[in-house]
Amino acid sequence: MSIPQDTNQNDSIHHLLQIGWTPHFQGQLERFSSEALIPARVVGVRKNRFRTSNGKREWLASLAGKLQHNHDGIYPVTGDWVLMTDNVIFRVLPRQNALSRGASGSHHRQEAQPQKKQVIAANLDTVFIVCGLDRDFNLRRIERYLTLVYNSGLNPVIILTKADLHQDPGHFVSDAEAVAFGVPIHLVSASDDTGLSALEAYLSPGTTTTMVGSSGAGKSTLVNRLCGRTIQRTDSVSAHVGKGRHTTTSRDLIMLPQGGMVIDNPGIREIAFWEVDNGIESAFPEIEALGLGCRFANCSHTHEPGCRVLGAVDDGDISRERLENYRKMKRELEYLAHRRHKSADRVEKERWKAVALKIKAVKKMR
Repeated sequence: MSIPQDTNQNDSIHHLLQIGWTPHFQGQLERFSSEALIPARVVGVRKNRFRTSNGKREWLASLAGKLQHNHDGIYPVTGDWVLMTDNVIFRVLPRQNALSRGASGSHHRQEAQPQKKQVIAANLDTVFIVCGLDRDFNLRRIERYLTLVYNSGLNPVIILTKADLHQDPGHFVSDAEAVAFGVPIHLVSASDDTGLSALEAYLSPGTTTTMVGSSGAGKSTLVNRLCGRTIQRTDSVSAHVGKGRHTTTSRDLIMLPQGGMVIDNPGIREIAFWEVDNGIESAFPEIEALGLGCRFANCSHTHEPGCRVLGAVDDGDISRERLENYRKMKRELEYLAHRRHKSADRVEKERWKAVALKIKAVKKMR
């Protein structure tokens, strides 16, 4: 194993473990042991510069030319593990996982779905979905966040901030539980440490959490509370709109006193999908289960006779708003899957077209 030059091997491994190093990355490192590269984690991104850390110290790094012109989309993001020498990153180690979405700008127009992928953070243990108990609280948005997280194969936890704004905020928990089956939900307060101790289970040494939520949902305030000091700048709640103001503008991996790490993210305005996995099945398990009993196998749950889902809506077991959100996201994901399949077919056709042209050229030479 190649190690940082200012530490011995055991000390190096100890510090790497503190910032999330796992056997997954150790096994990959051994493949490149002859390249004299050292492992480090990306703890911040600033345009074309990267803050990297070996667990003992941090330094700025730039990308090697081959990574700058990489057309495979493997570009370092906060949370990535990289191999480098001096101040240059030469390799990004394959990720254990990543939280991804469609680049913002167009999810409201199905014909203009996002054209590229945006990786928010990499190599995570938990995703905190942060919702403020002001005008930010929205069950339909929570459903979208859950689908996004599940599509990335990650574990969601819902954090309801600004509990101090209400005398009895318990009903918000009940409302969230009704749409987030089996997902841990925690109430926290910005005015004191209420609810913070329950979050320590997700912040054990070496674990990495990222936060997603709207601007002003209370993510930065929560980071400051967990750190016990001001790390991230925050603004007061706007009296005009009843929401906090946007303050975070970058993605940084922050070490916490509990031993874990958290990545604070800028507020997400559009929750656009990119990954197409089983996210919607996990976010809407009761609708999926009822759908198996519908009269028609391809039931759209809109008008078909014998639809058990519509029956549950009529009985009040499922809200019409939840079903409509499910159908909307189902259409989005089906469109993405179709477009991706169509794109793959086009790539294959172009590849064979190139092969045919080469064969034709060879024949002419004869």
